[in-house]
Amino acid sequence: MEGQEDRSVVRLQGLRKSFGEQKVLDGIDLEIAQGETLAVLGRSGTGKSVLLKLIVGLQQPDSGSIQVHHEEIPKLERPKLNEVRKKIGFLFQEGALYDSLSIEENVAFPLRRHTKMSSAERKDRVQQLLSQVGMDKDSGKMPSEISGGMKKRVGLARALALDPDVLLFDEPTAGLDPITATEIEEMILALQKKRKTTSIVVTHDLHGAQTVSDRLALIHEGKILIQGTFDQLQQSKEPFVREFLRNGH
Repeated sequence: MEGQEDRSVVRLQGLRKSFGEQKVLDGIDLEIAQGETLAVLGRSGTGKSVLLKLIVGLQQPDSGSIQVHHEEIPKLERPKLNEVRKKIGFLFQEGALYDSLSIEENVAFPLRRHTKMSSAERKDRVQQLLSQVGMDKDSGKMPSEISGGMKKRVGLARALALDPDVLLFDEPTAGLDPITATEIEEMILALQKKRKTTSIVVTHDLHGAQTVSDRLALIHEGKILIQGTFDQLQQSKEPFVREFLRNGH
């Protein structure tokens, strides 16, 4: 177990978060190892997205521990938190692009803000990132001129800009047609192979989760009901797990 300890990139222990009377997370324990992809499943409104926001320090937990690279996220001062965040890529559900910036400028934004690259170096890096996600021909367009699936691709390019070693995906295929969803999943898989990034994919899409992840964790009533491989979930006798698997296909 010692070796496993050292390989844990993200470790959550006893994580709790409520909004008013609503307990969203009620004692979450999870460890994600170097290079592993974990899919976090659950019904809508079960706190999956909240989990990601807590990991990146956008929200504070009520109690519990959140460690990324052995740094206790809720306790970090802002400058140190910003340093850790540079190593975490976050793909928001809607792509979360800046409407007033072109696609190229959106991807350049973190580079402009956090690196000392020259404008020529930045331009090269942005083109390289956009070509990785198949969007290099559209770099001059505005977000309003591209489809939802294209926005996800650009969001992914921007999430990769600072070469993070942890990637957080919030519903990467939500609202996409099946063909585009498969393309995004294949892109995530290709990235994993190439970069060996540690990833957490929050989704309610069971097929997608099965495709991109090494391990799955199912949240129910604020707790991790079960975690393991897809086969292990399929063998569960737990009624909610069986129902989720039945309805998730």
